[in-house]
Amino acid sequence: MVYNRHKMIKKLLNNTIFRLLTGVVLGLIVGPYLTDGLLQIILSAKHILGQLILFLVPLIILGFIVSSIAKLDQNSSIIIGFSLIIAYASSVGAGLFSASLGYNILPWIDVPKSTSTLNELPAMLFKLDIPPIFDVMTSLVLALMLGLGILWIQSKELEKAFDHFREIVLLLVNRVLVPLLPLYIACNFALLSYRGSIQSQLPVFIKVIAIVIVAHVVWIGILYTIAGLYARKNPWEVLKHYGPTYLTALGTMSSAASLGVALQSAHKSKILKPEVSNFTIPFFSNIHLCGAMITETFFVMTVSLVLYGHLPDVTTLILFIVLLGIFALGAPGVPGGALTASLGLITQLLGFDDAGIALTLTIFALQDSFGTACNIVGDGALSLMVTTFHDKQHKKREAN
Repeated sequence: MVYNRHKMIKKLLNNTIFRLLTGVVLGLIVGPYLTDGLLQIILSAKHILGQLILFLVPLIILGFIVSSIAKLDQNSSIIIGFSLIIAYASSVGAGLFSASLGYNILPWIDVPKSTSTLNELPAMLFKLDIPPIFDVMTSLVLALMLGLGILWIQSKELEKAFDHFREIVLLLVNRVLVPLLPLYIACNFALLSYRGSIQSQLPVFIKVIAIVIVAHVVWIGILYTIAGLYARKNPWEVLKHYGPTYLTALGTMSSAASLGVALQSAHKSKILKPEVSNFTIPFFSNIHLCGAMITETFFVMTVSLVLYGHLPDVTTLILFIVLLGIFALGAPGVPGGALTASLGLITQLLGFDDAGIALTLTIFALQDSFGTACNIVGDGALSLMVTTFHDKQHKKREAN
């Protein structure tokens, strides 16, 4: 009995979801009681941990995508093209879905027009920058080029070398990235709790962000339903493994930082093939931004109504959504990346001034983690579609 209880406790402590939730709760509890000295230490710890996590991201992309493409057949370029099309279609579709919600809901709700002053953070005690070897977009393009090159020349030596590199990266994910995530999340939530972001912005959070979160859930349901119908398989076999990934994305606000856990979730599914998901999960984490599209579309409509007294013109908003899907292809991997990539569109296309940009940044930052979670959980549905498409192409070639 004692042995079984000890075993259950040990299993609970090693559970990824439990560790992530513990980090969130601890951060929220200790945040309001932090002194300047402790804040400086936490700021430094958060910065260094974030630097380590982001340093690993290009290596994860390179290790998994190159090895996966090299194992595909000579016609794999069609798989990549199919992946690009469905990712862009999902992103633009999510934006249009959000726009329809905005036009039907926003005129009927009272959106708060001001925010409370947040507590200031002290200067960082110690700053250690660990820049990645290359940025996310460079690693993505490099991985695609190397993978296709190895595939086309059928270099078994390079394929084997990148297989070993992938094994090294996987060890780094399991032994470095995943153990660091709960601490990184605890630091994030402690700072948010100290600043009073969650408490002071509660009215905005309830009235506006709640609608967006529901929209995220609905869109995830739509994606998995479409994927299940296309694959003729139960999509729950994929979705049920994404709990740790969703929580990781909530805490890190970064698809890239959640990449290691997302790969673990995909590998647990019985209907996703590792040779396909090892390519699609890193690939989609950098080009699929359905959650960010829902969030940003709804929020620019909200800010337009609050500050300028009207919603954007339908034609203008559709053009904004279509262009945002192109402009932000490499953005979802970093916190707030989609919004940063779209600042030019917000000012030039929607006509926002400094006040509009500031308000959009404030509201977007409050829920960025939920949009990120929608992005990366949606990747599982797209991976199921790519797996089915890959199988159909393989059977078609065998038949010919």
